[in-house]
Amino acid sequence: MSKILESGEMYLENIFVLRDRLEYVRAIDVVNYTGYSKPSISRALGLLKEDGMIEVDAQGHITLTPEGEARAKSVYLRHKTLTAFFMSIGIDEETASADACKIEHVISEQAMVKIREYLENKTEK
Repeated sequence: MSKILESGEMYLENIFVLRDRLEYVRAIDVVNYTGYSKPSISRALGLLKEDGMIEVDAQGHITLTPEGEARAKSVYLRHKTLTAFFMSIGIDEETASADACKIEHVISEQAMVKIREYLENKTEK
């Protein structure tokens, strides 16, 4: 996978989530979802397009490339797993999700494996 910045991963994750809610994802949808300015979103989407993570058609519909899809799904799953882990140790959902959002980009794969194992063992009991 290419080396994209944390902010790029966040935008990919946002597109991934929006895609399940909307028929088409457009830049304005990302603006509305994130609350960031149109110029910021436009710049970020341009970089993701240059990196081969997204494609934008003539109507402005954004789609994830296979590499973008894989990266977005990975970030989203890390977010969901970390949120579940934090909630399992007594952190409220809002804080758990906010903390997961910060950590999901820097946590090692080894730590993620151990957290998944912990959650699986906890649910088996």
